[in-house]
Amino acid sequence: MLLTQRPSEAPTSAAHDRIYRTVRTRIMHGQMLPGEALTLRGIAKEFDVSMTPAREALRRLVSEGALSLSSSGRVSTPELSNDRIEELAAIRALLEPELSARALPRAHPALIDRMEVINGTVAEAVAHRDPVAYIRANLEFHRTLYLRAQAPAMLALAETVWLQLGPTMRALYGRLRRTDPPRHHKLIIAALKAGDEPGLRLAVRADVTQGLRLIAG
Repeated sequence: MLLTQRPSEAPTSAAHDRIYRTVRTRIMHGQMLPGEALTLRGIAKEFDVSMTPAREALRRLVSEGALSLSSSGRVSTPELSNDRIEELAAIRALLEPELSARALPRAHPALIDRMEVINGTVAEAVAHRDPVAYIRANLEFHRTLYLRAQAPAMLALAETVWLQLGPTMRALYGRLRRTDPPRHHKLIIAALKAGDEPGLRLAVRADVTQGLRLIAG
């Protein structure tokens, strides 16, 4: 027998999903710094909902590693140790070159043109020293390519890592005081145009790990 949702459950479910997606995006794009606390009361007030959907949304984000839950019940964005940063960088170095290689046979000229446009947005964000715009555009650059891999489970794993790293990437951006766009993006685009899988793997691996290894080192 199919389980049907009672009418009273639908608004709560919709509110939970709205909170989850909004807060998840904030974390992934570095709109929150490491160690920044969230409260049920604050979330419920901001989204004009009861405690229940707020609690469920935060619980879901904790389960994904986007938020940390202390023994005292405090919920905050994670403050990653150097070992944890190194581990997540290693995961990116394994997953993302593989995604890019799988996407290469489907990297048609329109896709490459789109990536060049996004890279222009990345450069603008750097020029304006806007860390959130930079992180958002940088992830869009990579996601646009990886979607062509047609490997949804692998991409979902990559996005989970991005989610855990969002606040740390924001802190890293401030530390590096970057004034030039990522040079490896041009190498990625060049490798796509040339159909060069080894060069593509190398450029992607360098791009996704260089900054993280600097902060971990």
